[in-house]
Amino acid sequence: MAHVITRPCCNDASCVSVCPVNCIHPTPDEPEFLTAEALYIDPETCIDCGACIDECPVEAIIPDDQLEERDEPYLQINADYYKDHDVEGGLVPPRKAPPLPDKELHVAVVGAGPAAFYAAEELVRKPSIKVDMFDRLPTPYGLVRAGVAPDHSATKGVEKTFASVAAKKNFSYYLNVEVGKHISHDELVARYHAVIYAVGASTDKRLGIEGEDLSNSVAATQFVAWYNGHPDFADLAVDLSGDRAVVVGNGNVALDVARILVTDPDELAKTDIADHALAALRESNISEVVLLGRRGVAQAAYTNSEFLALGDVEGVDVIIDPDELVLDPGTEAALSDDTLDSTIATKIRLAREFAERPQTEGNKRIVFRFLASPVEIAGDGEVATLTCVRNAYADATGKVAVTPTDERFDLETGLVLRAIGYRGVPVTDLPFDEGHGVVPNTEGRVQTAAGGDVMPGLYVTGWIKRGATGGIGMNRICGQETAQAVIADFVAAAFDDPSTPRDDVAALVADRGANRIDLTGWKAIDAAEKSAGKAAGRVRAKFVSVSEFEAAATAGAQ
Repeated sequence: MAHVITRPCCNDASCVSVCPVNCIHPTPDEPEFLTAEALYIDPETCIDCGACIDECPVEAIIPDDQLEERDEPYLQINADYYKDHDVEGGLVPPRKAPPLPDKELHVAVVGAGPAAFYAAEELVRKPSIKVDMFDRLPTPYGLVRAGVAPDHSATKGVEKTFASVAAKKNFSYYLNVEVGKHISHDELVARYHAVIYAVGASTDKRLGIEGEDLSNSVAATQFVAWYNGHPDFADLAVDLSGDRAVVVGNGNVALDVARILVTDPDELAKTDIADHALAALRESNISEVVLLGRRGVAQAAYTNSEFLALGDVEGVDVIIDPDELVLDPGTEAALSDDTLDSTIATKIRLAREFAERPQTEGNKRIVFRFLASPVEIAGDGEVATLTCVRNAYADATGKVAVTPTDERFDLETGLVLRAIGYRGVPVTDLPFDEGHGVVPNTEGRVQTAAGGDVMPGLYVTGWIKRGATGGIGMNRICGQETAQAVIADFVAAAFDDPSTPRDDVAALVADRGANRIDLTGWKAIDAAEKSAGKAAGRVRAKFVSVSEFEAAATAGAQ
């Protein structure tokens, strides 16, 4: 989002002095300042810090998504100034981009998660670029809504940025519309100069062991979606009647599911956790969650902040056997001579501190088991026992490797959750790299194969572009890179004009049974969930069925 200087501008330049990125011109030390009609904000450089708004004495500066219709021309007025003025000076020179062709660019974005929004954010800065965002779900925000743990509400604050993007006049939602069902890939290509796929990595990696498909052996991706109210998983059968659960993996998702399983339901009731999950957790018998890590503590994938936060969960002990905190030789040597990376050193220190903590009788437990891998799940139709093997460090160069030993142990458990990573699945009509689980690309431009020719007009961003690594911050960089590739190709005249106008898209998807939800519909859903949540003393009460979403959207439009 950029800010816009509108008619009341008094030219006193108080805004210039507080701008941290030098995006307001002309400045008092530039010759044109004395004769300028107004000051202008460079939309390419503005970082939405809000300092200028607070400083402006005449309230002339407005976020571009809050402009009244009468002030919308100032978007172009501000942008036009930078076509003709090569401004310099200041701490951070404005980013300069080549002028766009004098015509509209129509872009379809498939997906509505963080990477999709960050790409869209970069694109809709240009008034001549029109963005239509498609998602098969009735709600936007992807894993921010359906993946972030309900007790991590601060992380979901990024939704405010996404809402600002969606409020742009050159942005439109096509929620509850499935590409491949209600509109085909070829139909998108025929109607848009560029199509960006931001479909994420929608499946989990499998363990590949016997018994993995027994009842109550569940992917953590599904479990997370279940407690977050994802419509596809609202009816997931999860049996919490046993007293122990085992989570295979030790990344942040593994910590999330472990924490949710043992957190006091009264605390969860203050969050936006799905009602069905809250009800199930209130009846849960699980008192211990075991986390299995294939390698040692130094190689654990979770972040230190998430690891440390486990110690603050009321009524829960974090259990680590000090004998299992064995370090690989390289880490041990670096730690002893004080050359170990500080992040890894902190991870080891925290684990050792947890290992020394006294346990409290009656508390639930989260137990870390390092250098252990699952080898078999057994049970009569449903999970009863998980057999594990102890690992040892193997001689290797580069990445620390482990090898199984002859030592095995069994864990009695009624629930196994695998949390060993997400994986992309093929996208219809696009090439796919099975080995890496991504669409082959260069800087977001889709290729016929890895290292192959670029397919004009087709782009990817997010996990389907780079693999299931990195969080929201990485998705910002990733989305911006893809958007910049689209803009560069537009400037280079790399696009053919669409063979069919995009004006018929709404009618086309409606004829095929899509009950499209637009911005008005989503705002109605959002308001209804928050209203229901407020009545119950919660952040929001989520709808979990498509029919509920559609009803709320329709009611809000009336």
